[in-house]
Amino acid sequence: MKTVVVGMSGGVDSSVTALLLKQQGYNVIGLFMKNWEEKDALGRCTSTQDYQDVCRVCDKIGIPYYSVNFSKEYYERVFEYFLKSYKEGRTPNPDVLCNREIKFGPFLQKALMLGADKIATGHYARVTEKDNLFYLQKCRDTSKDQTYFLNQLNQTQLSYTLFPLADYLKSEVRKIAADNDLITANKKDSTGICFIGERNFREFLSHYLPAQKGEIKTLNGKTIGTHNGLMYYTIGQHKGLGIGGQKDEEQGAWFVVKKDLTENVLYVAQGSQDALYSHGLITAGFNWIPCLPNEKALPALFNQSEQDKTTDNISFECFAKFRYRQPDQKVNCTIEGNNVKIIFDTPQRAITQGQYAVLYDAEGNCLGGGEINEILK
Repeated sequence: MKTVVVGMSGGVDSSVTALLLKQQGYNVIGLFMKNWEEKDALGRCTSTQDYQDVCRVCDKIGIPYYSVNFSKEYYERVFEYFLKSYKEGRTPNPDVLCNREIKFGPFLQKALMLGADKIATGHYARVTEKDNLFYLQKCRDTSKDQTYFLNQLNQTQLSYTLFPLADYLKSEVRKIAADNDLITANKKDSTGICFIGERNFREFLSHYLPAQKGEIKTLNGKTIGTHNGLMYYTIGQHKGLGIGGQKDEEQGAWFVVKKDLTENVLYVAQGSQDALYSHGLITAGFNWIPCLPNEKALPALFNQSEQDKTTDNISFECFAKFRYRQPDQKVNCTIEGNNVKIIFDTPQRAITQGQYAVLYDAEGNCLGGGEINEILK
């Protein structure tokens, strides 16, 4: 009997994941990860309730469970990079890093120490194997697909991973939980940044990074207000700018266009959003999940692509997402060393440095992803 260690979060998805594996005959062990030490505004440890729910679910299913504290690893591997990115004017995605650095890093090693043959999580994604390569694929419930957040996983990590929810709709998962009397059946899905949760983001960030106020300017250099610190604003943001009612300006909502870290200036525009659109980007490094694209492993990429024989760079057409739940966008990619240059078929709005560009082929395979480093206007 194979042993599977399930990453238990205290939510309905991981609860049903453990239940399904137990029903399939695996020796299932639940493992709860504590990744953040901070208490909430009422002085409660924010992970206490989640762990209590894990205990109740595992007792109901009839599986052993453990708790492990990865707070130190999380702080060093994820949170410090999170702060560094905000200092540099970027908008990081800590959920992507948490998957790579914690859930499929120290968690996997701990699971192997417990005798695991495989690990499993409640992610909505699929792993398949073909010709000794592991592929990360989209799941059945496209509205819940989480391959975007898993774009940094590698072959070793995927070789140990099961995603039992790949063929289930979210509504079906909740029904399974309810039918089996699991306490998490109607538990609300977690939202917001993984370690912050549902709290005031600006207040949270101010505890770690000193805010420096500066000028808000239009693209023609006119000063129209004061910002509270560049780290609090994202490209395309139009709420909370505090600059409504400007005279002698065309009507329409103001929105953030760019941030100048050197001069500590926040640039905004009003009316037409042309300034938010770009035609391409360049990543800072790129993680190829099955392999570097080639005609044998990923033939679909090259059937419709014309190779430029005058360069050693590999070019191909595929699809991309630049934010979670975004519909697939058709793009042309050129591999330039460790980076990827991505040109959009259709101009894209509010591409943001620090987020991830994630590539897919026409068959729903996630090719991998890279952090957005340069935006091509």
